[in-house]
Amino acid sequence: MKKILVLGPGCARCETLANVTRQAADQLGIEYELEKLTDIKQFSSYGLMMTPGLVVDGELKVQGKVPSLDEIESMLA
Repeated sequence: MKKILVLGPGCARCETLANVTRQAADQLGIEYELEKLTDIKQFSSYGLMMTPGLVVDGELKVQGKVPSLDEIESMLA
């Protein structure tokens, strides 16, 4: 099972990243757990400098942008 974290304060871009990530994971048919982390104090532990951020299985994959559905699928595959 993939552990997916969306890091961000709850802004519109953070919500978009969460929705596109959920859609990508569903299209791939993988088992996953998606969690949103909004505590700014914890962002640095993942190396995040700009929100939103996407962490897959403990590894920071994206920061500061919302990738396309195809890009997210390749990160999750």
